[in-house]
Amino acid sequence: MIYNFRENQIFYKFTDKRKNVTNIYLHGWGCDHTSLLFCQDYITEANSLFVDFPPFGKSEKNIKDFSVFTYANMVISLCEFLDIKNYNIIGHSFGGRIAIIMAVLTKNQTQKLVLVDSAGLKPRRSLKYYFKVFSYKFKKRFGLKIKNAGSSDYQKLSKEMKQIFVGIVNTHLDDFLPFIHAKTLIVFGKNDKDTPVYMAKKMHRKIKDSSLVILDNSGHFSFIDQRVKFLTELKTFLN
Repeated sequence: MIYNFRENQIFYKFTDKRKNVTNIYLHGWGCDHTSLLFCQDYITEANSLFVDFPPFGKSEKNIKDFSVFTYANMVISLCEFLDIKNYNIIGHSFGGRIAIIMAVLTKNQTQKLVLVDSAGLKPRRSLKYYFKVFSYKFKKRFGLKIKNAGSSDYQKLSKEMKQIFVGIVNTHLDDFLPFIHAKTLIVFGKNDKDTPVYMAKKMHRKIKDSSLVILDNSGHFSFIDQRVKFLTELKTFLN
């Protein structure tokens, strides 16, 4: 189905089982709602809401002036439109950023929070990183040719989306963590290179009512690499 938010068409899938609580599944950057769709077949005790974050999936392709807070407000607005009052939020990677913000802004509605290989924290930077930044700025200033600047996710984006992406990755949510009051499950892949395990441990320290699960033999998509273990942890936590 389609929901209009700020003149942008947002695709969502809502399965209403007449339950008191809705599980909201928020996908990662570059993915769409189908990446987490399998969860609803196993977690049957609640309604399910899936959203395609624009410009991905079936949602609007040309968006402007979006920030991570715009995305969060988009999901909150959709919940109000659907009259969803109580929910659990399950967010992977970029979806975890949105989940963190929503858990703080809607603390009376958010019952439980699940952060799966979640992004949003300020990363540790090496000297190599700062040298690359300096090199990029130097070449840009003097009009020199720049090759392959930015991540693979960045390279795939349009000019407008590159600006949005840069704004998102430079918005750090570390200071939000102590204000999360919902019971929280943190699930990370042991071999995650995009959001390393040290981020999971920091979330666990900063979120008061939280538990941490590290899945062996899995990376940034730990919920796929270790699907059975992930679903077992998720079902136990949500129930």
